Amino acid sequence: MTVISAHDAEQRLTSLSGWRIDAGELVKTFNFKDFREALAFVNRVGEGAESAGHHPDIDIRYNRVRLSLITHDAGGLTQKDFDMASYANTAA
Repeated sequence: MTVISAHDAEQRLTSLSGWRIDAGELVKTFNFKDFREALAFVNRVGEGAESAGHHPDIDIRYNRVRLSLITHDAGGLTQKDFDMASYANTAA
C-alpha cells in the first residue's frame, strides 16, 4: 500500500464527517446512548475490519468509542485507513 501524503490526507478528510488526523493517525470518537450501543457498534466495526483485513485501535469508555487508524506496515495513512473510516461512519 502506498502512503498518502499529508496534503492528500487532509483533502480526503473533507468526505469523512467527524474524523481528524492526530499524531499521524486517523481518529474519531463516536458517542452512543449507552454501553450496549457502543459495544454493538464495536462488533459491527470488528466484522468489517476482519473482512477488510485492516483493524483499528479501539478504545471503549462506557458510551464513547474512539477509533484510531494507521497502516503500520506501510508506515502511515493509506487508502485502507480511509476506507475503514468510511465503513465505521456507516456502521454508526
